[in-house]
Amino acid sequence: MSGFEEIFKRYEGNPILTSENWPYKVASVFNPGAIKFNDEFLLLVRVEDGQGYSHLTIAKSKDGKRNWQIDSKPTLAAEPELGEDKIGLEDPRIVWLEERQEYIITCVSFFKGVTGEPPGISLIATKDFSNFERLGRQLIPPNKDASLFPKTIKGYYVLINRPIVEGRADIWVSFSKDLNFWGKNRALILAGHKTWDSSRIGLGPPPIETPEGWLIIYHGVRNTASGAIYRVGLALLDLESLEVIRRSRDWILGPKENYERVGDVDDVIFPCGAIVDKKTNELFIYYGAADLVVALATANLDDVLTYLKKCTEY
Repeated sequence: MSGFEEIFKRYEGNPILTSENWPYKVASVFNPGAIKFNDEFLLLVRVEDGQGYSHLTIAKSKDGKRNWQIDSKPTLAAEPELGEDKIGLEDPRIVWLEERQEYIITCVSFFKGVTGEPPGISLIATKDFSNFERLGRQLIPPNKDASLFPKTIKGYYVLINRPIVEGRADIWVSFSKDLNFWGKNRALILAGHKTWDSSRIGLGPPPIETPEGWLIIYHGVRNTASGAIYRVGLALLDLESLEVIRRSRDWILGPKENYERVGDVDDVIFPCGAIVDKKTNELFIYYGAADLVVALATANLDDVLTYLKKCTEY
């Protein structure tokens, strides 16, 4: 199967959010987490200020495309008293965790007081997106691109993450009984060999449960003579064992439009949020484009799964 079938369609109104939309002065907005909350599409957007530090701000829309209502001030920022360096918070993912009846946000923070302020993963809980509880940072750095599965599996909370192990950047999975102590770590999806995703890979939006398995949308990077290119691929995991049962050989969404090719970091499509409209079965993918703006691509979920089921080898 070719990855160039245009399974995903870019929203004609892209980019949907830019720094010009913001109610306070910022340099760029990108890489949003996404969830349906109170019958609205809620994005938790990474916002970079003029100093180059990042925080997270909420934007809401009735249809997930237009008329965004943006908070007048940052929603979440780094907390140095918790050991988070002032560099900030980045790249949030959001799930509704059934067993705890609350939303869990994972985001990248930086370890204050550790040489080089390496990236790590902060967990934050909320029920209303107004009050937040910090759950800490249990995995050692460097680590990024994390999200919980939206339900426990065989009695464990499960966290996808992306540690750097002997210079390799692959997607891993870790398990916990209490969201505090993590173990049973294992590699889940490996970067390719001389492929579009050969330099490094990382999780995009949180895993999406489907009858066919857990749908994984991930970003892959290839370093070229003119710089890195960030594209998007798909995988399908068994619902219980989490073994990879399907994986797209080709990328299915790559930089093409000007807003994806030219920005603070050229040639980047970096999704962190996805929402399935249960009425229409439409899959909304929210992504940062060129580390500068927020864009949207959509597809029918059944079409995505049909495509993946035909991907028999990688």
